[in-house]
Amino acid sequence: MSWCERGENMTFLFLSAIFYFLPTILARHKEDFLGIFLVNLLAGWTVIGWFIALIWACSAENYVRMVPVNAGRFCSQCGALSTSGAHFCSMCGKMV
Repeated sequence: MSWCERGENMTFLFLSAIFYFLPTILARHKEDFLGIFLVNLLAGWTVIGWFIALIWACSAENYVRMVPVNAGRFCSQCGALSTSGAHFCSMCGKMV
């Protein structure tokens, strides 16, 4: 086997490994990463297992954590939003 043929074989193995672990690569920043990785590793050699891992990796979403911010107060009369330190509504002038 010549040097050129070995290089082609290594390139083929490298690209095959990248393709095999494509679902894991797509899910690397998701919360379900460990589950997707295990399905890809253990059942990915079957075509069905690989497609399950791929669909799971594409459908798993990152959840945005909401942080409450004290943006202001709502007027009890008109419902307008006033700044957080205001004591009177900027729309109707009533006490907030």
